[in-house]
Amino acid sequence: MALLAAAALALAVLVAASIAAWRSGDGGDRGRLGGAAADVGWGFTHTQYSADLGQDAARRTAARTLSADPMPQNQHIMGWGVDNPEPRRGTYNFTDLDRRVALMRKTGTTPVLTLCCAPDWMKGGGERTDWSQKALEKAPDRAHYKDFAKLAGKIAQRYPDIRHFIVWNEFKGFYDESRNRWDYEGYTELYNLVYREVKKRNRSALVGGPYVVMDSEAPGTGSYASRVSGDWGAVDQRAVDALEYWDEHKEGADFVVVDGASYTRTGNRPVPDEFTSTRKFADVTTWLNRTTGLPVWWAEWYVEPADEHDSRRTWSEPHRVAVQATAMIHLAEAGVAGAFYWNPEERGADCPGCLWRSTELGDGGGPLPMLELLARFAKDFPPGTTFRRVDVSDEDRSRVQVLAAGGTVLLVNTQDSKVTARVDGRSVDLGAYEVRWL
Repeated sequence: MALLAAAALALAVLVAASIAAWRSGDGGDRGRLGGAAADVGWGFTHTQYSADLGQDAARRTAARTLSADPMPQNQHIMGWGVDNPEPRRGTYNFTDLDRRVALMRKTGTTPVLTLCCAPDWMKGGGERTDWSQKALEKAPDRAHYKDFAKLAGKIAQRYPDIRHFIVWNEFKGFYDESRNRWDYEGYTELYNLVYREVKKRNRSALVGGPYVVMDSEAPGTGSYASRVSGDWGAVDQRAVDALEYWDEHKEGADFVVVDGASYTRTGNRPVPDEFTSTRKFADVTTWLNRTTGLPVWWAEWYVEPADEHDSRRTWSEPHRVAVQATAMIHLAEAGVAGAFYWNPEERGADCPGCLWRSTELGDGGGPLPMLELLARFAKDFPPGTTFRRVDVSDEDRSRVQVLAAGGTVLLVNTQDSKVTARVDGRSVDLGAYEVRWL
């Protein structure tokens, strides 16, 4: 009887501790309550132009396109296609956000909201919204952190079916020029207030951060090289410091969020080349999982260097899709729980890297190559997939990237020329930069 009583007491303590850890978001064991809900998989983020506006026929086509292979979709609460949600204290305007949420509900599997950015009156402005990039990317004043948290809570309450929330975007407005580092104390203070308010308003909500940019420099360059490194270079120590401070001082989290590019911050150079440099995504994901113990999300990832206007137009579409596929292979092998492609949608027909033809066009809404890759990847390689080894020669492995699970094999030719590779004992001919599903 004494032994049974002791065992019962121990079990009760264990259950209570587990529930407390779940409610606080502490711990990263995928087996914990709510852990699997963070494994949202492969999706995309809506930007300024999306499928909620445009010509009626094109919008219907886009809805069918997205509904055919539903994926998680992410939307910011202000900017990127959505008006100021609270232009005056206590006066709300959710017209645009309602429309985007309706589109996500209709065509996606998991709607996600990024809680950024802040109304002008929270950051020293007035009732008039300044849509300049400098103004939009300004963080709320510390005196208004609670006001922003209250807005986030109201949004969580307004959309009770939305369970996933990312707090802020890329530490925007949180860089401390005087100390030449991120103001991670300020961000974490804001994060904890938002976390608490969202959880209070929506008991089913999952919240994550800090959405810091994992910038990196080439090996042997830069003054802030960290231990998070590889052949591609080293992550900036200031980004590492920001993430580790947040991880240590957060009130709770259900997943950890970052973004970044496979090329260097200075000079926009992929090292040693655009395909090999994508290994960075796996190395950073592994470090994040080991450091935080949380499911890892990439809110954005980039492989093609941008020009001075932040435009990516130098590669052909097959080249672009091939490098993206290679990056996704590395992310999948590292066990990423969520990854959102930043859809660079525009209004015209010329739209490199876009997911669908613009709905501003009469014949718009149809899928483009990047959407076909993303949708197939989401279906065949969701989080938790057990990958198998593929029999490929060492020579072919230097030219062809491979990912396989069950009977599905993805091949990516990393060469700008035709190659013939032997895969699992059979010969496969691949065109220049071809992405092939077997």
